Amino acid sequence: MEYFLVIPGKLPGLNDYIAAERANRHKGAKMKADNGKIVAAAIKHCISGVSIRRPVFMEYTWAEPNRRRDLDNVSSFGRKVIQDALVAAGVLQDDGWKHVIGFSDRFEVDRESPRIEVRIKEVEI
Repeated sequence: MEYFLVIPGKLPGLNDYIAAERANRHKGAKMKADNGKIVAAAIKHCISGVSIRRPVFMEYTWAEPNRRRDLDNVSSFGRKVIQDALVAAGVLQDDGWKHVIGFSDRFEVDRESPRIEVRIKEVEI
C-alpha cells in the first residue's frame, strides 16, 4: 500500500531550529510543537484513520518557493517533525529502524504552491 500526504507551505529549516534552541530551549521546543500541529492538520486532511503496521520507505518532495535555502537545511528539521507527527497520530508505530527502513528526498521550486509531499510506501522485508 501507498499513502500520500501533502503539507502546504514550508517548514522552518534546520538552521532556524538550531538558532531557536540556542536562544532558549523553550523556544526550540515551541517551534517543534507548533510545526508538529501544522503537520498533524495535514495528516488529518490527507490520511486520517490510517494505521500502518508494516515497515515503510518514505519519499519526500520539497517544493520550495525559491532556491535560497540549502537542501539539507530544507529537509533535516522537516523530516524529524513529519515523522514524529506520523507516530503521534498513530499512522506509524514508531520512526526507528524497524519501522522506517529509509527515505529519499527530491527538491523542486514552485513559487505559487510551496509544499511538502510525502509518499509513504509499505515494504516487505
